[in-house]
Amino acid sequence: MSVVDLALRAAPVIDGHNDLPMALRERAGYRVDGLAAGRAEFHTDIARLRAGGVGGQFWSVYVPSDLSEPDAVVATMEQIDAVYRLVAAYPDDLAVAYSADDVEAARRGGRIASLIGIEGGHSLATSLGVLRSFARLGVRYVTLTHNHNTSWADSAADVPRVGGLNDEGRAIVAEMQRIGVLVDLSHVAATTMHAALDVATAPVIFSHSSARAVHDHRRNAGDDVLVRLRDNGGVCMVTFVPLFVSAEVAAWTAAADAERERLGLPAEPDPWPSAPRPGRESAPAAGGSSGAGAPPPEPFRAWLAAHPRPEATIAQVADHVEHVRAVAGLDHVGLGGDYDGCDRLPAGLEDVSGYPRLLAELARRGWGQPELEKLTGRNIMRVLRETEEAAEEPLWPLAPAR
Repeated sequence: MSVVDLALRAAPVIDGHNDLPMALRERAGYRVDGLAAGRAEFHTDIARLRAGGVGGQFWSVYVPSDLSEPDAVVATMEQIDAVYRLVAAYPDDLAVAYSADDVEAARRGGRIASLIGIEGGHSLATSLGVLRSFARLGVRYVTLTHNHNTSWADSAADVPRVGGLNDEGRAIVAEMQRIGVLVDLSHVAATTMHAALDVATAPVIFSHSSARAVHDHRRNAGDDVLVRLRDNGGVCMVTFVPLFVSAEVAAWTAAADAERERLGLPAEPDPWPSAPRPGRESAPAAGGSSGAGAPPPEPFRAWLAAHPRPEATIAQVADHVEHVRAVAGLDHVGLGGDYDGCDRLPAGLEDVSGYPRLLAELARRGWGQPELEKLTGRNIMRVLRETEEAAEEPLWPLAPAR
């Protein structure tokens, strides 16, 4: 048995971020049938999770950050419902998990632990009551922003507004840690990362971010932040998104966007259909594989033919993993693929069956079984436990009274 097989047997992958609930809404009207195997329009199904050695998954209940806050709360509730319906449809394979003990119990039962993470503080509607209500439904992390600022936190993709966190933002971070909800710093501005670390009393996470020193993208974590993450006890779960991993892909994307603008083509829409209404049958939306939309307009096809998109590689992802390890330390690195949240993944990591290939690349670079086990699951399990232990009023379902 290879070192990769041994590591996955001892510590299956616990991935920090998968957008299957969003993909189910967009392309299947929330229908969850057929996901045992063979749903080629998604990056994720149960057979491929098993092949990838996945033992736990944080399902992202993302909703667009340009929704109004009341609409975002409703849509997030629908996304949470989709996770529960997904688990209920496959009880022999999936189990809802609220705690580290639940993750271990699911594994002993041969099932994949299903945890819930909210991707964007807009889903809280600037309300601690909404935050606490989501915690009682089993939400275990909240990403402080998505691609737009909130009134209390700055996003990496928006014009700075409050200088990281304002007093409301600091209060929200404090309340998250008081009730045992992980603070997720993916998507936030560097100033927000530092502001959150200034007030954090328990470990924080990056659910799906890579290393800015390897590729200088605003969505990645800088070395100054990774050093503070080490001191905080948190974990950076390295993402596979080519735009965040590969400078070549980022340069191509910028050139493609410039060409679309030169041609006067509209920006590609972000599909977000309404949820199925009561009494109406859900139907899959038109579209092909995960993240794919309509064919490009004719004027743009010639440019695409002359400028083929470069592929990100497993080696590039491994470079980010190794850099996070070098700066933050072995105890502070994990994996957050962002499957079903982007149109394509690096060659060899095209779907959730690909984790063993990344681990094999790291093994070739000298990673042994204990190191691989920390990466795949032991680090995030430690953070989950430490967050639970630090919670003064744990609010996840079945949490012990204190």
